[in-house]
Amino acid sequence: MPGFVAFKENRRTNKGMKEQRVLSLSYGKIIVKPKEKLVGLVPESFETYQVARPGDIIIRCTDLQNDTTSLRTGFVQYTGIITSAYLNLRPNNEFSSRYVYYILHSLDITKYIYKLGSGLRQNLSYDDFKHLSVPLFSLHEQDAIAYFLDQKSTQIDRVIRVKVQQINLLKERKQILIQNAATRGLNPDAPMRDSGVDWIGELPAHWEQVRLKNVSNFITSGPRGWSEYFSEHGAYFLQSGNLNESMGIELESAVKVNPPKGAEGLRTRLLDGDVLVCVTGAKTGKVALAKISDHQEVYVNQHLCLVRPTKSILPEFLALVLHSVVGQTYFFLQQYGLKQGLGLDDVNEAPILLPPSSEQQAIVDYVNAELIKQNKAALLLEQQITKLKEYKATLINSAVTGKIKVPGVVEPAQGMNEPEAREVCQ
Repeated sequence: MPGFVAFKENRRTNKGMKEQRVLSLSYGKIIVKPKEKLVGLVPESFETYQVARPGDIIIRCTDLQNDTTSLRTGFVQYTGIITSAYLNLRPNNEFSSRYVYYILHSLDITKYIYKLGSGLRQNLSYDDFKHLSVPLFSLHEQDAIAYFLDQKSTQIDRVIRVKVQQINLLKERKQILIQNAATRGLNPDAPMRDSGVDWIGELPAHWEQVRLKNVSNFITSGPRGWSEYFSEHGAYFLQSGNLNESMGIELESAVKVNPPKGAEGLRTRLLDGDVLVCVTGAKTGKVALAKISDHQEVYVNQHLCLVRPTKSILPEFLALVLHSVVGQTYFFLQQYGLKQGLGLDDVNEAPILLPPSSEQQAIVDYVNAELIKQNKAALLLEQQITKLKEYKATLINSAVTGKIKVPGVVEPAQGMNEPEAREVCQ
């Protein structure tokens, strides 16, 4: 049967501030938004919001072209108000709210929702949902399907949460591994001495304490734009967003430029073994090691500081030190208060712990070997999470369309009075 028989659009206004509790759609869940977070992009008056009640289904129908990853459906469990930019659907009396929610949620997680509408539309409306084919089961069977999916979804989500926690633990261990190796070395019996810096603590007695400027040929930052040099087939022009979480750079996502000739171009061209530090913006303090071939032409913009190490320090070890608690705490302290970002002088004065060259290489080799193991473990967990999500999507789709046997539902094929209903959510 068509969607408008199963649900209708709600348009409950909040004029007169009938409700005070503010709701938000977050990661596919309708949550209560704490008062302390009601800042920034909020309306002058919440009278412009709509009232949502338990059993309503909220759909974010805007900006489909620019966001294909977010979950767009949510089930309301608390009376409150939510932005009127969202579509609010209310199942009719003959339909279970949870059952209808799972039908629409299946459209969401299978990304079928992006096929609705026509042309290059960026927004959807009730018109795009009211003619959807909805499988017709008895109310008792709908409740049975919803209960089955609630139970199975809870089990799957619980397993996913455990695997996400395991990934987070691996990330913590990775940081501890780098911190210990870059500040204590590999010999637990080595004599130690006080660094004289509270947040560094002790270091091996035979290590030196220097400033970054003492182990670099030069430190510079990129130009403020080069927008006039943008080119579809030019050289790579790195920005802070091209630095990844593994102290690497992602050239594939970088914009292209035809760089200026002369000193300006030479000064900001990246070479293999250079170390980058983000000096402004949300990623301030992030560190990356450049691993590029001679034929790759790469430049940096003003948000990145280019550090070219001397022969006294391995580039890989320098990146580890700056990524460890030594470098990160220093960068954090330098931008504390009203200061915005880091200046080149700040980067120049960054503290560096300097072991002998042979020990630097041993530390780098050890850390790399351990990170390979941890990255493999994290990748396996991520693959398992992907398969669990795929299984959950298939399970929901199969249950709401009657393709699998669900306890309490007489026969999977019964209750389907329209052949095209079998194709819903495909």
